[in-house]
Amino acid sequence: MFIDTRRVEEGTVVESAVCIIGGGVAGITLAMELDKQGIDVCLLESGGFAPDDDTRDLCRGEDVGEWRYNFADGSRSRFLGGSSNCWGGWCRPLDPWDFEKRDWIDHSGWPFGLEEMLPYYARTHELLKLGPNNFDPEFWEKSIGRPDVRRIPLVTGKVRDTISQFSPPARFGKMYRETLKRSQRIRVFLYANVVNIDSDRSARTVTRVQVATLSGRRMDVKARTFILATGGIENARLLLASNKVQSAGLGNGNDLVGRFFMDHPRLFSGSIKFTREWSRNKLPDVKYHYQNAAVAAHGTCVAHQFALTPEVMQEEGILNARAWFCSVFPGEGSEGAQALFRCKQALSQKEQAGWSMWRDALTMAMHPLDTIGYGYTRLFQPRWLIRGVKFQIIVEPEPNRDSRVMLSPDQKDQLGMNRVRVDWRLTSKVQRTFDRTLAILADDMRKSGVASVELDEPIEGKKWPADLEGTWHHMGTTRMHDSPKEGVVDRDCKVHGMSNLYIAGSSVFPTSGANFPTITLAALAFRLSEHVTKELRNATAPSNLSMQAA
Repeated sequence: MFIDTRRVEEGTVVESAVCIIGGGVAGITLAMELDKQGIDVCLLESGGFAPDDDTRDLCRGEDVGEWRYNFADGSRSRFLGGSSNCWGGWCRPLDPWDFEKRDWIDHSGWPFGLEEMLPYYARTHELLKLGPNNFDPEFWEKSIGRPDVRRIPLVTGKVRDTISQFSPPARFGKMYRETLKRSQRIRVFLYANVVNIDSDRSARTVTRVQVATLSGRRMDVKARTFILATGGIENARLLLASNKVQSAGLGNGNDLVGRFFMDHPRLFSGSIKFTREWSRNKLPDVKYHYQNAAVAAHGTCVAHQFALTPEVMQEEGILNARAWFCSVFPGEGSEGAQALFRCKQALSQKEQAGWSMWRDALTMAMHPLDTIGYGYTRLFQPRWLIRGVKFQIIVEPEPNRDSRVMLSPDQKDQLGMNRVRVDWRLTSKVQRTFDRTLAILADDMRKSGVASVELDEPIEGKKWPADLEGTWHHMGTTRMHDSPKEGVVDRDCKVHGMSNLYIAGSSVFPTSGANFPTITLAALAFRLSEHVTKELRNATAPSNLSMQAA
């Protein structure tokens, strides 16, 4: 059932067994799973069924980091479906060692290992519309069975090849809209912005959340269990802003909320010249394997990447990383090529703030050579037009206490809430990981006779390159740890010291690996739904499920 909060009677008090704040991948997954268990859910979504400028503005804030970092427009979507609306669809579980305590990486280690997550990872394949629960490169190479889609034979034993699967991608607000609409136990309140989480005087139990619309309507929600699922930035922001009982913010007794903010940094680097035998291989090149039916089997598109073995990472004292190739097309980076790419993204229903088909059509018409050159090469893939090949690499960020999400001291949004202030920081170990991963991979390619490689100058100890960018994977700000001195939530994603407040999503990741977070946060949502169901069934007090005017 969908309810427009702008039309709810002023001062209404909604009561439910569970209140979920945030209608993205984690929130919708939790709601549907709890529904299957017969548990009533109130799901609060800030936006509607489509983006609007006023709601989008609530995500904006201050960037105070070392380089320009856009963490709002294009990287988060504040309407039903959340960030699945601007998601590229990449999916791969974390590696086993990503969960482990690594002595050379401070603050590493999850409270549990990969084996705990395996059954939940398996369940994500239906949810995210993925293929077989198999990420073995040999399986996919044989399944695809094309001479131009082959694994590269590397010889040193230091580099391993890996596979990621693509979700279509699943736009949760569209894909699961009918399921939410038909449910008799899920009430989805649209345009419902939580502006405060109220607790008792001891700050141990959440008593209600206060909800406001941009039109000025106000209501409250009471529940036995509350789950915060608004993303890696907004989860921290809302806890910090809920400071009526604890001045530093709810759940922030150890000054951890908002700290350890992580994103995967990405660089394009080097120059690769393949031998003739390997110059037409589509499998490891993002320009060819991204959502390409030619690099697909079992109804699923896949991507291929390289990573170092865990033994090499330990020997080198570096973080996890993923690298692949990126061909450079005619017109690359031009206004015409960028306009054409945005149009392609629109076809996959990806939200792009301020996008205009007519404006991009005009841009392409004004730059015909760049547009045609880029589009023709992308469509027909003539190798003789390719201007070169680079590495594309993303690196696991090292957990860093000083990388953080804070509240702006003076900027407020339309609801009167302090806007967010983001200070994204990376350590020198991240620089070393970029350098050593590419150096070891390049050496292996040379020794394997696959290509000659020229690397850019090492970046360790230097200023970050101007083209460094994030991948908009906002993680770590309410990290998980068994000790309240090291984490905001415990292994069950419950806020330390609180009886009924849980957090879902990638903000609970203690470390992030070098993989894409959606499949892991979805698996954690399945896991959390089981825990919440068990807790509610063990409780004896019945829930009052009515909606009444105060």
